Amino acid sequence: MLKLKIMRNFKILIVEDEPSISEAVEAYIKRAGYDTLTAFDGQEALKLWQEQQPDLIVLDLMLPKLSGVDVCKIIRAENSQVPIIMLTAKSSDADVVNGLDSGANDYVSKPFSMRVLLARIRAQLRQGDLNSGENNLNNNNVIKCAGGRIEVDKSRIEIRKDGVPVQVTKSEFLVFAALASQPIKTWSRDEIIQAALGDDYDGFDRTIDAYIKNLRRKLAEPDHKNGWINTVHGFGYRLED
Repeated sequence: MLKLKIMRNFKILIVEDEPSISEAVEAYIKRAGYDTLTAFDGQEALKLWQEQQPDLIVLDLMLPKLSGVDVCKIIRAENSQVPIIMLTAKSSDADVVNGLDSGANDYVSKPFSMRVLLARIRAQLRQGDLNSGENNLNNNNVIKCAGGRIEVDKSRIEIRKDGVPVQVTKSEFLVFAALASQPIKTWSRDEIIQAALGDDYDGFDRTIDAYIKNLRRKLAEPDHKNGWINTVHGFGYRLED
């Protein structure tokens, strides 16, 4: 059987309306080994953030249709903790404070060094991983999803629907627990493998489809025939909350 070694590829959304800057930043970030998405206005940025759930956003302050400050405020209003690095040609204290107050984690003033921007990106991603690990240690052992009807009990390795335990295998539990940990996130098969089964998973990525099929069958009901697990065609799976 094929041995899979999954390495996490961070996905970075670049929001910049100046094509020359956008292309240069994208090329540099790709060479550093990251996956990239690009948007050229604020509305497109929000659409990609909602659909793709990037790990970090490089966000220009001055954008068409919707400013970087407004984009940042909307993302934070959704309780998203995605790191945001603001790019700004305005370097006055007031502009910097405005960007940070809107929810940005850091800022880089134009013109900027690509090496400096990449260092800021790496620092934010490292901090995000540390926070994630700390949250996993301190969070409640029960995750509620599907409007509170489904509970994932990590201490008992148990899934309950309307308070009644659902018989699942350990692998099925781990896959569903991963989806439930970020219900608005669209997960690729590789991301599910990494989060649920780990680097040492010995199998095919399509085995995830079998786990999803079994979970849907076990959780399905007339109004939720897919067991609250939606297929996002071309991308992967997302838990309906």
